[in-house]
Amino acid sequence: MDMGSLMEHAKNLQSKVAAAQDRLATTSVKGIANNGQCILDMSGKYDLLNLTISPELLKQDAVTVSETIKAAFNDAKAKADVTIDKIMGEATAGMPMPE
Repeated sequence: MDMGSLMEHAKNLQSKVAAAQDRLATTSVKGIANNGQCILDMSGKYDLLNLTISPELLKQDAVTVSETIKAAFNDAKAKADVTIDKIMGEATAGMPMPE
């Protein structure tokens, strides 16, 4: 692969990755814990968009509330990771790598 071709591929890849990052910023996933007592909305860039905690959960002790929020976060993060892999994989698919 010559240098000109390599530079063109790099520009295309950069453009596709930038578009994928924009898409991730506007993508939302939900993390749910404790039968829906805590719902956390997160962007594909791991930004917290919304947190909903049921009044029933707030009646619990602080440790239970904390653990439930962490569980919702972990659920959302796992879903965001899958989404990121999918979107970034689509952006870089078929791009030849230099040898």
